Amino acid sequence: MNSPTLKRIELPIEGMTCAACASRIEKNLNKLSSVQAAVNFANEKALVNYDENQVNASALIQAIEKAGFHVTPRSVQLQIHNMTCAACADHIEKALNKLPGVTAVVNVATEIARINFMPGNVTIQQLIDTIVHAGYGASEISENTHAEQKARRQAAYQTELRLFQISAILTLPLVLQMGAMFTGHEMDLLPRWLQWLLATPVQFWIGRRFYIGGWHALRGGGANMDVLVALGTSMAYFFSAAVTAFGLNQHIYFEASAAIITLVLLGKLMEARAKGKTSEAIEALIRLQPKTARIERHGEIIEVSASSLQVNDIFLVRPGENFPVDGVVVEGSSNVNESMLTGESLPVSKQIDSKVFAATQNQQGFLKCRATSVGTQTQLAAIIHLVEEAQGSKAPIQRMADTISGIFVPIVVFISFLTFVITGWLTEDFVNALVNAVSVLVIACPCALGLATPTAIMVGTGRGAQIGVLVKNAAALEHAEKIQTVIVDKTGTLTEGKPEVTDIIPADSHDSLDLLRITASLEQGSEHPLARAILDHAKKMQVTLQPIQDFAAITGSGITALMEGAHYLVGSPKLLKQHGINNLDEQQINRLQAEGKTVIGIADISNNTGKVLGFLAIADRLRATSRKAVEQLQSLGIEIIMLTGDNAVTAAAIAQQAGITQFQAEVLPSDKASAVKNIKAGGRFTAMVGDGINDAPALAAADVSFAIGAGSDVAIEAADITLVRNDLMSVADAISLSRATLRKIRQNLFFAFVYNSLGIPLAAAGMLNPVIAGAAMAMSSVSVVSNSLLLKRWQKQL
Repeated sequence: MNSPTLKRIELPIEGMTCAACASRIEKNLNKLSSVQAAVNFANEKALVNYDENQVNASALIQAIEKAGFHVTPRSVQLQIHNMTCAACADHIEKALNKLPGVTAVVNVATEIARINFMPGNVTIQQLIDTIVHAGYGASEISENTHAEQKARRQAAYQTELRLFQISAILTLPLVLQMGAMFTGHEMDLLPRWLQWLLATPVQFWIGRRFYIGGWHALRGGGANMDVLVALGTSMAYFFSAAVTAFGLNQHIYFEASAAIITLVLLGKLMEARAKGKTSEAIEALIRLQPKTARIERHGEIIEVSASSLQVNDIFLVRPGENFPVDGVVVEGSSNVNESMLTGESLPVSKQIDSKVFAATQNQQGFLKCRATSVGTQTQLAAIIHLVEEAQGSKAPIQRMADTISGIFVPIVVFISFLTFVITGWLTEDFVNALVNAVSVLVIACPCALGLATPTAIMVGTGRGAQIGVLVKNAAALEHAEKIQTVIVDKTGTLTEGKPEVTDIIPADSHDSLDLLRITASLEQGSEHPLARAILDHAKKMQVTLQPIQDFAAITGSGITALMEGAHYLVGSPKLLKQHGINNLDEQQINRLQAEGKTVIGIADISNNTGKVLGFLAIADRLRATSRKAVEQLQSLGIEIIMLTGDNAVTAAAIAQQAGITQFQAEVLPSDKASAVKNIKAGGRFTAMVGDGINDAPALAAADVSFAIGAGSDVAIEAADITLVRNDLMSVADAISLSRATLRKIRQNLFFAFVYNSLGIPLAAAGMLNPVIAGAAMAMSSVSVVSNSLLLKRWQKQL
């Protein structure tokens, strides 16, 4: 008896913290019949052999989850080949989404399928096989396929161009023949056998793509534009062939079948060129990164491939050159043009320890830098990835168009059939009825519907990347248009996020340096931005810090600690009062707070009464562009609300400087999310702008979230839109760009719906010649893509 053939799969597992976790998962898996599992804690994967007749992949995943862990979902991008219209994308999506645990989105404009799936349930090869079975081609996209895709598309374009040229040469005599008819010549200028001879290669050689595409679509259970073109032209061709072969006294329509195919090919060529321009923003970013770099190795300067650079390599950049990777300056100073990443035209000064980014341009000085991020870890790579993800996603507004595209072709075929039957029955002229039916088939265009949204999204997100606005997905771009209220965190968003000590006011016998020494020593254990400002000032003043004990943070309010035998309290005046310290200089405090400064009190609480040692005032300057940004947002009809942990007096001063009328003061970091939810509860569509880890919950609570690019990775991860520039003006730019993009989408959808709503009835009524109908269909897609390309003219506010 033969032993069963075991299937082998590899499952990535998340949540393991030690070897005991791996052992527990292994035991759970090996309890299943026929399963032989080995779990590797180091690479966090389970290698499983099992008999498919006794257990399935879902049972393996359930066993892992029963042990308290999760199988990590995977995602893959597949380049789709041979798609011709939105119905193709819809057909592929449906085929993929039938697979267990698979969620797929197919973008007809980029011809890319983005697929999330559960390892074990399906493999990448099975995904590709599913697409092939549906009648299309597919290949996995890797990091190095940008150039390959471009070369493949260029080669395909050249092939299509040659076919079009041949088709045009063969069709031109037939079109001239049709033109002669319009001028009143009843006689055929060309013998019918010659017309048949000219039309045949156009129909079956040049037009074979429509037969192949239509057959694949029908075999897979769908229908697309190829079906309409193949059916319509075949009806005209075979009718004309029969009339010619049997010598019947009827008009022939070889010129219609050939001209339709030629015009559709022309439309596809123009559409391909226009679609290529929608991704120019990404291609421009890719071109910016140099192919080579000069590095210092063993005391020598050598030129190497930029892709071979490793973290901590020392690389050299001369004036006028682009940086090959991200890094920090270790020697030299210069100005760097970062406009390709931030959209900001002014150069940025760089000195030792300054960060530099791949693809930005060194303008003046010679810089020696140490690589910190290379390959796919650079900011440029992250921007390209974000833009590609956004361009591949679907906006909610596209759902209706997708639904219509999925049923469009069968409906058009049915209308064409009704046109033939009813017109023939009413007029008893079945030849004319056939012409009208052909016109209905060839004027209908699902492509215009399918391209209306994705092309505008591609151009809009690409334009956003050029100005430093990175949109996570198409839904975020759509939602940004609806924003009514923008909630801004004060620190790091309205202000520069670099607080500085401005005033030291000691009480009694203490002097300024002694008060600074005590305060800075106590703040050593704190990560708060104000604590860092105090420590930086102490370092600047060359103050020696003392060791502390029993450090304790009071969230959002202050700290307590022991030092030199005394127990100290550092925090807001409100916190001091809560500890029973009431002998505060209220006049002095109010004066400083009215200037927009944050006041920190220091008290010795060793005895029951508590003693005030003095105050420090800290100011975080308003960004130079904040007031203009607020005015710009208000001009867009948007309400601005500022959240801050500062007291009401300081908050009012900052709000007044920024031109904001509404604010909430003394909001603890943990309460920001609740504040956002309360504002949302008022029925306003809200956006939150923040930059820190503390902002992440509040960002997640908003309808749309913006993260300042220089902020924390956690905030950026939680945000729908990332602003590369540290500038609130980018929020106004993002909302303005969103509104412009949605306008284009609505214009495109309106045109596509109106075109089909008018064109099909006119064709059915016999008011459109099939050739004119074919030309209209070919141009409809081009019109939609061209309208989307007008978004490139959109300009950000200066």
